[in-house]
Amino acid sequence: MPETPTKVLSSHVPAPGAPGPNGGPPGGPKPKLKKLRLAFILLGLGVLAMVSTVFGMMMAVASDLPKLENKAEFKAAENSVVEAMPTSKGGTPIELAQLTGNNNRILVDAAEISPNIKHAVIAVEDQRFYEHEGVDYKGIGRALYQDVLARSAAQGGSTITQQFVKNALAAQGDRSVFQKLSESALAYHLERKWSKEKVLTQYLNSVYFGNGAYGVEAAVRTYFGHDDPDGLAPPTLEPGEVAAEEDSDDDLDATFATEASPAEAALLAGMIASPSLYDPLQNPAQATERRNLVLLRMREQQLITEPEYQEAIKEELPTEEEVDPPQPDSRQPYFTSWLTQQLVDRYNAPAVFSGGLKVRTTLDPELQYAAEQAISGRLEGVGPSASLVAIENKTGEVKAMVGGTDFESRPFNLATNGHRQPGSAFKPFTLVRALEDGVSPEATFTSQQKVLGPPGRQFEVNNYEDSYAGVASLRSATTNSDNSVFAELGLDVGTKRIAALANEMGVRTKVSTNPAMTLGGLKVGVTPLELAYAYSTIANRGLRNSGSLASYPGGPVAIESVKGRGRDDENEPRSTRVFPTDVGETAQELLAGVVASGTGTAAQIGEFAAGKTGTTENYGDAWFVGFNEQLTVAIWVGYPDKVQPMLTEYAGGPVAGGTYPAQIWGDLMRQYIAIRDRRALEDGSGDEESTEEESGEEVPTAPIEPVQPLEPLPGVSEPAEPEAETPAPADETPAPDPAPAPENPAPAPKPPPAPAPAPPTSPPTGGGTGGGEAAPQ
Repeated sequence: MPETPTKVLSSHVPAPGAPGPNGGPPGGPKPKLKKLRLAFILLGLGVLAMVSTVFGMMMAVASDLPKLENKAEFKAAENSVVEAMPTSKGGTPIELAQLTGNNNRILVDAAEISPNIKHAVIAVEDQRFYEHEGVDYKGIGRALYQDVLARSAAQGGSTITQQFVKNALAAQGDRSVFQKLSESALAYHLERKWSKEKVLTQYLNSVYFGNGAYGVEAAVRTYFGHDDPDGLAPPTLEPGEVAAEEDSDDDLDATFATEASPAEAALLAGMIASPSLYDPLQNPAQATERRNLVLLRMREQQLITEPEYQEAIKEELPTEEEVDPPQPDSRQPYFTSWLTQQLVDRYNAPAVFSGGLKVRTTLDPELQYAAEQAISGRLEGVGPSASLVAIENKTGEVKAMVGGTDFESRPFNLATNGHRQPGSAFKPFTLVRALEDGVSPEATFTSQQKVLGPPGRQFEVNNYEDSYAGVASLRSATTNSDNSVFAELGLDVGTKRIAALANEMGVRTKVSTNPAMTLGGLKVGVTPLELAYAYSTIANRGLRNSGSLASYPGGPVAIESVKGRGRDDENEPRSTRVFPTDVGETAQELLAGVVASGTGTAAQIGEFAAGKTGTTENYGDAWFVGFNEQLTVAIWVGYPDKVQPMLTEYAGGPVAGGTYPAQIWGDLMRQYIAIRDRRALEDGSGDEESTEEESGEEVPTAPIEPVQPLEPLPGVSEPAEPEAETPAPADETPAPDPAPAPENPAPAPKPPPAPAPAPPTSPPTGGGTGGGEAAPQ
């Protein structure tokens, strides 16, 4: 047999069973070890590639970024332009305002800024300011991680240096990763040229503190009662330079930022993150909480002592009298100031004040002029003030706003911030909730003096002049504003459910659930903007209409479009159904009865109109809120500084909701109808048949002295005069009937009532008096 061939092994291949290298086990490396080694190699290469890419991008970006030492970069800032809607189809929009941060900016040196301000800002905005080199990599990593989790670049992680870069270049709104890298690159290079003290000083001179205050010196003057810096400053200012124009009361040679206390410094530092959210006038609770957080961080970082901390948290916030915002460069400063804060919240201050935006608003110049004329025509020389908001039903857009008569002397916006007791104007929320629960308009209730509420919180309910129907249907109780019926009905459907519905319909303020709220006796009042928007939900038969550019999510709309600097934002309508259509139709029908034959007959306009009057205890506040098919308007009349009874201001009689408020509403709506019909004819889309005002039973009016008409905006034709309410000669008809009875303002509840607090100081929150038909408990 042939021999089996002998296998010859290579000297490089170990024989089977032979020991491994160095006497180890036989065989090569294990597969797991190979994979692990490969993973480490790939990880190292990946990290190296990432670092190289990031730094390469940063250097490339930095080479293209402007040098901040070049003041020409700041001169390139453009004012944003705010426009009102055109008054005719194809017409030209009317410029309302120009927004610029230089109107209220005073630059100061580092030595002129209080250490309290520097410490407060560092404590809350950038604790590692003196440790990093312009970029806090820990903060960046944390922010990027949060961005990945949120699938959007929304998490902040910017240092003070990076924030200064954004402010200086107006690079706001774009929160992409590339934008953050750009800011990081410039921040890194900036800190290689500038000292920390210079970076911090320039930042404090450029940051926005709300209410038109740009820079820390302007902020101290604005919020703490120092001389106002309304003078226009040149586009570029060196430290110490001031405006060329000065108000007579400006003291621009003095510096007030050196005097800021720890509490004042903490308030300002806390506002940087969100000037509107932490505004001490608009949101005092949030402002206090934020300020105290900053003070706590200052104490934890040993920037203030324990006694300083305890003293600071006890300090009061600045009042309306102390806060002194600049006069906006605007034809409608109340509306513009409200709008400006929305823009700042959405796009950030640098983009708004120096980004060259073009903002088209919802304001109707003709309707705005008519609103001002309606108020001045009734209240000129009488005493009380008025505020007004008009909202277009189908869009939720604000078409007119009267927040006061003199912004320079009183910038507080009564239309958006004036929280006052609504009285019976709050009853429609109870009405809608009851209808939604299946209560019929013809359901009957006892109309008599009642003691209602749970034990220990009972209150007595009375009708005006103790006038009771005995038995009243829901329909008649709505028409005549019967307190006894609505108080019982409100407790039956539940105050918590009524409060929730009011918020769903458009009241943004948290509504109290005390028993007296059924009659409008709220612990915190509401604003004309809130009531107008909520009533528009009834006008829309249960739909709350809003838009993508709303003043807040799901709120009324003031912005139609924003363009410029790469932006092209258009408001997109959005609607939310709050209650069923049939409930809305029934509510409209019942509220139309108020105007047709109830407490609101002075609001008759010759076509469909519905609404509700409101009068608080002792005639401290008077309301009318109503709507037709197209428009909802809320009107408040009262004294703005405190809740002051209006017992004789209406031709010697008291001011109730059915007097001045309803009359102003009627005057405005008649002008609106004329504007609406004229535009329809011009557009060729309307019914050419004119709408004649039907004669109806009118409330006797107080004498109206002739007033000098307000100057209309360019391109706005003066509206036709409202139909005169001339009394007949004395020898032909008897004297007019007395003023309409208010909608049953009841006396304060009997024991055990809550003690009535003293009237609030400006701005009243509406909690100072009973409000509605019973005092809040």
